[in-house]
Amino acid sequence: MEWIELLKALILGFVEGMTEFAPVSSTGHMIIVDDMWLQTKEFLGSGSANTFKIVIQLGSILAVVFVMWKRLLSLVGLYKMEGQQSTRFNLGHVLIGIIPAGVFGLLFEDFIDENLFSIKTVIIGLIIGAVFMIIADKFGPRKPSITSLDNISYSKAFKIGVIQCLSLWPGFSRSGSTISGGVLLGLDHKTAADFTFIMAVPIMAGASGLSLVKNWDQINADHFSFYAVGFISAFIFALISIKFFLKLISKVKLTPFAVYRIVLALILIFILSI
Repeated sequence: MEWIELLKALILGFVEGMTEFAPVSSTGHMIIVDDMWLQTKEFLGSGSANTFKIVIQLGSILAVVFVMWKRLLSLVGLYKMEGQQSTRFNLGHVLIGIIPAGVFGLLFEDFIDENLFSIKTVIIGLIIGAVFMIIADKFGPRKPSITSLDNISYSKAFKIGVIQCLSLWPGFSRSGSTISGGVLLGLDHKTAADFTFIMAVPIMAGASGLSLVKNWDQINADHFSFYAVGFISAFIFALISIKFFLKLISKVKLTPFAVYRIVLALILIFILSI
């Protein structure tokens, strides 16, 4: 890999790390930046380039593990959270939450890879996702009944998991769909974000592993350095952004992010039309 190609991996890692936790769609942003400027498909090939956009998210997920390690260990009984209730949030909630997206992801993976990784489909996801986020802020309860992960029921975890299936459409956003769904179901924004990040760990690990296995024959040894730079870059920038976002989401809610998504979609429509 030449230095200019590794610079592109660094840029995509930056985009991924800074957008993974905000409800603006990190995959959508990577597709936009890549298709319009970086053109990694030209030297990676289509299969490897799409796999990179999935695998690179493991860097951001590692940042979640780094920041939320106490809560993650508590899921398997290896750590006792301070003030944790007897009906605590546990691994069962996470498994129930990831089943719907896991099943739909397996069923429609080929269709998504072949048909939805484009700027036009991202524009659709940005706009529809923005509308959903505005609806959540407007119609969600003014006084959320669930202000801690330990208060989430199994049924609500499953319902949020079903809503998460919307994020399989690039541009819709995993955090945007699940935080919005959680808010409509009575969670406050911070708790919904916490649940979203924890569910992302097994989902993205599984999605990355599946994509690697499926496209392994399209990834040659020259690509490894590109993947490594992108992974490390995503991890570093995700560490910077994750704590900032968890504080920000409690203050500004979802609507400002929705407005950004709509403005971005309109800009992209204008660029594509000229």
